[in-house]
Amino acid sequence: MPKFAVNKIDYSSYFARALGKLTPKIQQKFIEKEKIFMANAFDARLRTHKLHGKYKNHWSFSVCGSCRVMFAITGKEAVEFINIGDHDIYN
Repeated sequence: MPKFAVNKIDYSSYFARALGKLTPKIQQKFIEKEKIFMANAFDARLRTHKLHGKYKNHWSFSVCGSCRVMFAITGKEAVEFINIGDHDIYN
């Protein structure tokens, strides 16, 4: 996948609530991964992948363990973070 630098991230209200419910340790890990994501959304350390089925227009990347961020590409250098959490975010 080619490099995809992100200049703008919108955060859905659902994402913001879900992030607030995570442990401080996972929140800190998210901040670290978000910096990598901004430089290149497809950096191998993120394990970014396209979703399928009802989320076929969305992508996901790993924060740590089973924690994932679901996002949508909304523009040339813009994305929206939709949700964060374990695999239940896909249900």
